[in-house]
Amino acid sequence: MTVAEIKVIAKEMGVKTSNMKKVDLIRAIQRAEGNPICFDTHSRENCGQEICMWRRDCN
Repeated sequence: MTVAEIKVIAKEMGVKTSNMKKVDLIRAIQRAEGNPICFDTHSRENCGQEICMWRRDCN
């Protein structure tokens, strides 16, 4: 997913997006959703979130 696409999702959720990198945007969205803030924390294999919309980009 591109940064522009992620910014659209974030703005729809009321998350401020100025000067944020992709990782920070996704984590802010996870926080706003009340989900674990785990994107790109090297816990992909143990996170248990198989249907996460960020999984393809996660490390």
